[in-house]
Amino acid sequence: MANITKEMIPAIVRTGARFRADVLVEPRFAVGETVRALNIQPEGYTRLPRYIRDKVGVVERLHGGYVFADTIGRNVGDDPQHLYSVRFSAVELWGPSASPMDSVSITLWESHLKPAAEMERAQ
Repeated sequence: MANITKEMIPAIVRTGARFRADVLVEPRFAVGETVRALNIQPEGYTRLPRYIRDKVGVVERLHGGYVFADTIGRNVGDDPQHLYSVRFSAVELWGPSASPMDSVSITLWESHLKPAAEMERAQ
């Protein structure tokens, strides 16, 4: 990837085009599907927040293909993947004392997710 200059930033923010990428496989998850965030402990950079790991959420939106921030952050390539918005209930994240009316939506790459049912069968 080329270095970004300050003159390039408005167009990048406006279009996101620099980070969009073609993904040659169909998305693994559909809107409305229940997924579980992986519980990984990678060395170095990841866009998977600790408080989301091993938590169950629902896919709200598919954003299309984007370069994978984890590999870009480690300077090892683009690794294009599908990007999803996933909603996690506050109760799922912080327990029964959290408001059942609250939730957090976060964008996650496909390699950060597994089908919730698949994870339950493995346990």
